[in-house]
Amino acid sequence: MAGKLQKGWFGGWWTTGVCLAALSYIPGLWAQMVLVNDTVSGFIGTDVMLHCSLNNPNPTVKITQVTWQKATNGSKQNVALYNPTLGVSILPHYKERVVFRAASNKDGTIQLSRLELEDEGVYICEFATFPTGNRENQLNLTVLAKPTNRMEEKTNPLIAKSDMTEKVLVATCTSSNGKPPSTVTWDTKLKGEAEYKEIRNSNGTFTVISRYHLVPSREAHRQTLTCVVNYQLDRFTDSMTLNVLYEPDIKIEGFDGNWYLNRKDVRLMCIADANPPATLYQWRLLNGTLPDNVEIQNNTLFFKGPVTYNLAGMYICEATNTIGKRSGVVEVNVTEFPSTPSPPGATVVQSNIPTAVIGGVVGGVSLVVVVAVVVFVVLRHRRHTFKGDYSTKKHVYGNGYSKAGIPQHHPPMAQNLQYPDDSDDEKKAGPLGGNSYEDEEDDGAGGERKLGVGPNKYDDESKRPYFTVDEGEAHTEAYDERTLGFQYDPEPLDIAENMVSQNDGSFISKKEWYV
Repeated sequence: MAGKLQKGWFGGWWTTGVCLAALSYIPGLWAQMVLVNDTVSGFIGTDVMLHCSLNNPNPTVKITQVTWQKATNGSKQNVALYNPTLGVSILPHYKERVVFRAASNKDGTIQLSRLELEDEGVYICEFATFPTGNRENQLNLTVLAKPTNRMEEKTNPLIAKSDMTEKVLVATCTSSNGKPPSTVTWDTKLKGEAEYKEIRNSNGTFTVISRYHLVPSREAHRQTLTCVVNYQLDRFTDSMTLNVLYEPDIKIEGFDGNWYLNRKDVRLMCIADANPPATLYQWRLLNGTLPDNVEIQNNTLFFKGPVTYNLAGMYICEATNTIGKRSGVVEVNVTEFPSTPSPPGATVVQSNIPTAVIGGVVGGVSLVVVVAVVVFVVLRHRRHTFKGDYSTKKHVYGNGYSKAGIPQHHPPMAQNLQYPDDSDDEKKAGPLGGNSYEDEEDDGAGGERKLGVGPNKYDDESKRPYFTVDEGEAHTEAYDERTLGFQYDPEPLDIAENMVSQNDGSFISKKEWYV
């Protein structure tokens, strides 16, 4: 009965379709539209809604049937039908998985449950109306499949050899039966190489396989390798820590470069980095035998008693594990006295200043020092060879060349003055204080005085070397009045007759004025 009904419906649709041309001018015909989702997607085993409705503004148009079909290889296959009079009909393949959510004259939405990969395709929703004919629209249904992800480690052990250059398989990351295919990557600091392979399965899913290869090495031991699978918005990760077997790497500790005579409690330790750990240690001395006072305890050499020169030499330690054996060597030197290394914690200050800048600064400082030395030598030479004073203003009583109210010019020099030849006494300052005049004598003729003859006495004042301020400052402060006592007669003098005033308020003797 159902089959006949379906056949009758199809025949009615065909007859109605023939009449479409004749009905094309019926008012409101082209205003009718079938509304559907453009794309619908869902994962295998889930439910999806396929929406379909008719926009029918003309109330005189009558809906006679709603039909869902699937396009397969260029043909249409019925899925479900709704007739307002006859009810709902579902094809056997979709029974118990397809239902009309709100079957009515305007709504033909269905729910497809427990999605299968075969459900993917193009679905057509068609409304049969009278007298306007058929109206339809189509949507795409995509069925997604979450992949199964796993990471597998290599079962054979990874062994590092010093002469090994060939890459070996370390791990495999697989994302199986996914739709669409997954993206597989590796997250690691290892310097390996990954290869990828994508397989399309017969049911439309994909399997992605990635294999990671590297050359086993000591540096790869205990490094982490992580497989990362990205599928849609999901992210899967799985990690492994590499276990690389390698032969021992030897380092000998204990010799600090300061083994001196009579030092005690010295030892040498053989440190072996190996996987698996070293099980055998052997010590020997290059070109000789181990000293008699040596005690071997596994990986350590203990030297009993004080250090002697006999302990010097090249010590070799050989360590062995299941992968292989390797040796390390240290040269021991013995000195007579202990060295004095830098104290613990001492730091070396490093400068980031460019070498050119440092050289320029050093050169500049050196130049300044040289100039200062030259100036000092010249000034010292002048002082030792100076016979007088360049500026008489440095004398105690003024500069000797300026006079208030008188034009500044050099006074005429006395024609009859004579100077004795240089002597050692003239190059040195005379004695200070009153003792210089203790030998003064009265000649008995009018109370005139004359200086006594001595090593620091002069017969004529005009021939006495000038006593300058510079020379006076070289003596102690005990001689505050030494200048007057040294250069001038202690008897009272008439300032108005014997002195000449200067612009700066000082006075100078007429005798010095005409020098």
